[in-house]
Amino acid sequence: MSRVMAWLKTSDQRMFFFVNHKFKHALIGMILSRITHLGGATATIAATLSTWLFAPQPWSRIGLQAFIALAASHIPVAVMKKMYPRLRPYLVLPETITCEKPLKDHSFPSGHTTAIFSVVAPFVVAFPLLGFILIPIAMIVGMSRMYLGLHYPSDVAAGCLVGCLTAFGTVAFFG
Repeated sequence: MSRVMAWLKTSDQRMFFFVNHKFKHALIGMILSRITHLGGATATIAATLSTWLFAPQPWSRIGLQAFIALAASHIPVAVMKKMYPRLRPYLVLPETITCEKPLKDHSFPSGHTTAIFSVVAPFVVAFPLLGFILIPIAMIVGMSRMYLGLHYPSDVAAGCLVGCLTAFGTVAFFG
């Protein structure tokens, strides 16, 4: 079992460095340092609340589902960050290229990735064609977290899973 865990850790770090080092370019950095905020609290809360409160049906209902999913998704994230207090890559791997003012809380799972997937999933469930736009945006937010040196790929994958599961549960319950 320890060999499997060592392989997973090595693979995680290798994928992290691929994203964190191989794509370094000033323009990419500028774009991803802005796109990453689409998964932040301000953008996700504003988008879901404004859709819920001001959009016509069925968008309003979907906005409410996304808002509930967003709020609910942060419960498992908070629990997991306490249970698995993983240090962020830039704190562990000295070769990490990081952004200005990096976060210092725990890395696992990615809260930004959780948030963006919990918000986009209800819209994709309701209108599958939106997935061609929203899913790549959510994936870029997740990738930006690695690019900026803040999360490992497994943090991002876990955030995607938590966000999607929470959203699907919310849509099923509040459908």
